[in-house]
Amino acid sequence: MGWFFGFKLHLIINEIGEIISFSLTPGNVDDRNQNVMKKLTKNVYGKLFGDKGYLLKALCDLLFQDGIQLITKIKKNMKNTLIPLRDKILLRLEQ
Repeated sequence: MGWFFGFKLHLIINEIGEIISFSLTPGNVDDRNQNVMKKLTKNVYGKLFGDKGYLLKALCDLLFQDGIQLITKIKKNMKNTLIPLRDKILLRLEQ
Protein backbone atom coordinates (compact mmCIF):
# COMPACT_ATOMS: atom_id res chain seq x y z
CA MET A 1 0.00 0.00 0.00
CA GLY A 2 1.08 3.55 -0.64
CA TRP A 3 0.38 6.94 0.80
CA PHE A 4 -2.90 8.69 0.24
CA PHE A 5 -3.47 12.38 0.74
CA GLY A 6 -6.83 13.83 -0.10
CA PHE A 7 -9.30 16.55 0.63
CA LYS A 8 -13.02 16.74 1.31
CA LEU A 9 -15.18 19.50 -0.04
CA HIS A 10 -18.20 20.23 2.15
CA LEU A 11 -20.91 22.22 0.38
CA ILE A 12 -24.21 23.76 1.31
CA ILE A 13 -26.33 24.70 -1.69
CA ASN A 14 -29.80 26.18 -1.95
CA GLU A 15 -32.76 24.73 -3.86
CA ILE A 16 -31.56 26.15 -7.19
CA GLY A 17 -27.97 24.96 -6.89
CA GLU A 18 -26.24 28.14 -5.73
CA ILE A 19 -23.40 27.63 -3.27
CA ILE A 20 -24.30 29.08 0.13
CA SER A 21 -21.28 27.87 2.11
CA PHE A 22 -18.26 25.62 1.60
CA SER A 23 -15.31 24.22 3.49
CA LEU A 24 -12.24 22.30 2.37
CA THR A 25 -10.82 19.86 4.93
CA PRO A 26 -8.21 17.09 4.95
CA GLY A 27 -9.54 13.69 3.91
CA ASN A 28 -9.33 12.28 7.42
CA VAL A 29 -11.77 14.80 8.96
CA ASP A 30 -15.16 13.30 9.84
CA ASP A 31 -18.18 14.69 7.97
CA ARG A 32 -19.91 15.17 11.32
CA ASN A 33 -17.10 17.24 12.83
CA GLN A 34 -18.84 19.89 14.92
CA ASN A 35 -16.25 22.60 14.28
CA VAL A 36 -16.59 22.18 10.51
CA MET A 37 -20.38 22.15 10.68
CA LYS A 38 -20.42 25.23 12.93
CA LYS A 39 -18.32 27.12 10.38
CA LEU A 40 -20.40 25.88 7.44
CA THR A 41 -23.74 26.81 8.99
CA LYS A 42 -22.74 30.19 10.42
CA ASN A 43 -25.15 32.11 8.14
CA VAL A 44 -27.67 29.31 7.52
CA TYR A 45 -31.11 28.83 9.06
CA GLY A 46 -34.17 26.70 8.38
CA LYS A 47 -33.92 23.15 7.08
CA LEU A 48 -30.70 21.43 6.10
CA PHE A 49 -30.93 18.21 4.06
CA GLY A 50 -28.10 15.69 4.19
CA ASP A 51 -27.29 12.04 3.66
CA LYS A 52 -27.00 9.29 6.26
CA GLY A 53 -23.37 10.20 6.87
CA TYR A 54 -24.46 13.23 8.88
CA LEU A 55 -26.52 11.26 11.43
CA LEU A 56 -25.27 12.13 14.90
CA LYS A 57 -27.46 13.15 17.84
CA ALA A 58 -24.94 15.71 19.13
CA LEU A 59 -24.74 17.33 15.68
CA CYS A 60 -28.54 17.50 15.38
CA ASP A 61 -28.75 19.13 18.81
CA LEU A 62 -25.99 21.62 17.97
CA LEU A 63 -27.68 22.65 14.72
CA PHE A 64 -31.11 22.82 16.36
CA GLN A 65 -29.78 25.31 18.92
CA ASP A 66 -28.74 27.52 15.99
CA GLY A 67 -32.21 27.32 14.39
CA ILE A 68 -31.38 24.62 11.85
CA GLN A 69 -33.40 21.44 11.41
CA LEU A 70 -31.22 18.62 10.03
CA ILE A 71 -33.23 16.24 7.85
CA THR A 72 -31.68 12.94 6.76
CA LYS A 73 -32.82 9.47 5.83
CA ILE A 74 -32.68 6.93 8.61
CA LYS A 75 -30.47 3.86 8.81
CA LYS A 76 -32.01 0.38 8.69
CA ASN A 77 -31.53 -0.24 12.41
CA MET A 78 -33.22 3.02 13.47
CA LYS A 79 -36.85 3.58 14.44
CA ASN A 80 -39.01 5.10 11.73
CA THR A 81 -40.00 8.71 12.35
CA LEU A 82 -42.73 10.77 10.78
CA ILE A 83 -41.61 13.69 8.67
CA PRO A 84 -43.79 16.03 6.62
CA LEU A 85 -44.47 14.88 3.06
CA ARG A 86 -42.78 17.98 1.60
CA ASP A 87 -39.55 17.20 3.48
CA LYS A 88 -39.70 13.58 2.34
CA ILE A 89 -40.01 14.67 -1.29
CA LEU A 90 -37.15 17.16 -0.94
CA LEU A 91 -35.01 14.49 0.72
CA ARG A 92 -35.63 12.19 -2.24
CA LEU A 93 -34.41 14.92 -4.63
CA GLU A 94 -31.08 15.07 -2.73
CA GLN A 95 -29.95 11.75 -4.21
